[in-house]
Amino acid sequence: MASGTTAPPPPVNLKRIVAASLIGTTIEWYDFFLYGSAAALVFNKLFFPDSDPLVGTLLAFLTYAVGFAARPLGALVFGHYGDRLGRKRLLVLSLLLMGGATFGIGLLPTHATVGSAAPVLLTLLRLVQGFALGGEWGGAVLLVSEHGDARRRGFWASWPQTGAPAGQLLATGVLSLLTAVLSDEAFAAWGWRIPFLLSGVLVVVGLWIRLSVDESPVFRHALAQAEARRDAGDAEQPPLVSVLRHHWRDVVIAMGARMAENISYYVITAFILVYATTSAGVSKQTALNAVLIGSAVHFAVIPAWGALSDRVGRRPVYLLGAAGIGSWMFPFFALVDTGRFWYLVLAVTVGLVLHGAMYAPQAAFFSEMFATRMRYSGASVGAQFASVAAGAPAPLIATALLSDYGSSTPIALYVIAASLLTLVALAVAKETRQRDLADDGAPASATASSRDVHTV
Repeated sequence: MASGTTAPPPPVNLKRIVAASLIGTTIEWYDFFLYGSAAALVFNKLFFPDSDPLVGTLLAFLTYAVGFAARPLGALVFGHYGDRLGRKRLLVLSLLLMGGATFGIGLLPTHATVGSAAPVLLTLLRLVQGFALGGEWGGAVLLVSEHGDARRRGFWASWPQTGAPAGQLLATGVLSLLTAVLSDEAFAAWGWRIPFLLSGVLVVVGLWIRLSVDESPVFRHALAQAEARRDAGDAEQPPLVSVLRHHWRDVVIAMGARMAENISYYVITAFILVYATTSAGVSKQTALNAVLIGSAVHFAVIPAWGALSDRVGRRPVYLLGAAGIGSWMFPFFALVDTGRFWYLVLAVTVGLVLHGAMYAPQAAFFSEMFATRMRYSGASVGAQFASVAAGAPAPLIATALLSDYGSSTPIALYVIAASLLTLVALAVAKETRQRDLADDGAPASATASSRDVHTV
């Protein structure tokens, strides 16, 4: 059994761990979000040119959703080996896979060159992206959570979460710059490839930093205990089996908690590029700039929300975000419909601030639900299986609703319904702020039994 408390690592070491997780996660999300923005702006014309513009956008978002379908598989594979071999090795692999797939998209021939083979190749590379991202999130947040000071775990664990807005900021910023300096014809002909090819350079930087950090001490301790049990003849269950046997309730809660967070994020950052340009008469450049400003604020507020969760708990902060985002949807679309830039900025920014109240405590909250030897699997499965039902179809459903009804009302109701699901999940969840991650035998919820001592 681990001791009741774990001394925090030296500050310099912890900052290096946080930097490694943040930079790697930023690169992964840059790659993933870049695809979403490109799908909204140009992929409908480059890979589905024979379709009606809105139908082409739907098809482009369908390939976007395919990436989410691969994320649960990535969560299962990376979670299993991450719990068996360690967090660091799997994080390096995820970065290589994501960067390679994104660089490959930048080299793809379009429909005009190879016909129907173009969208097929695009879909295959999107699957690799999703598989890599499915394994990235759990490892990145655990590496920080398991290194960090328990009293400030919410704050430190929220930093890898800022990789999402940082990646969005980087992807949107590069696209915004290119659309500003290039004509529409030049951007469609070759300019769209530049952000994808840039990923190759970013991956080299990310690998250099990630290879310099140490494995989680909490994991090393749990691994040594597991090896001692095996030597004593006590067989260890596969991590996923342990999760589903003892922590199924926590997995369901994590999935429910992600519904409002995931759906609202992709409506605010990806679908908005379609809605603002087709229904509100806003230019691509204006919509991108609004998301750019909102993402910068999003990046800044996430650590603040994480720090607040250390003071008042994970659930209260998460509840505030879930209720807030549901309440904001009708004002959000009303502001976008004005077509005025600063109203659009206000709509996106407030939405992302409220999203941050869910996203910031999520890393520590999910990490604290599971014991060490099943933590990568449990956190990843709960987070990534939810993404299939939440983030994957969100832009697709929103675009279809817009096509069928020509109004933002059903889209707002869609996000509100997701918020209600999240509020229900949080209502039955237990507060986890006091959980000691080093105590690898303690159950993470009331559903876990004393047999966890033999399975972690």
